[in-house]
Amino acid sequence: MSKSVNLSDKLILEAQTYSKASSRSVAKQIEHWAKIGRIAEDNPDLTYMAINEILLGIEDMKAGNVEEYDQNSL
Repeated sequence: MSKSVNLSDKLILEAQTYSKASSRSVAKQIEHWAKIGRIAEDNPDLTYMAINEILLGIEDMKAGNVEEYDQNSL
């Protein structure tokens, strides 16, 4: 479901810059920021890097890029 929202010109300009660097549309960039912000509010102890690594790990799992952990290999 899509909705129209009013956003500041400054936010849109910043999103345009970041979206080009990240190969996303402006809308997808703003959605990404909202997702990260929501996760950060729900998990205030996590850094941005930790959140990003968790999201990457979830996508790896979905793609089947996982292997069994062997604690004896340390």
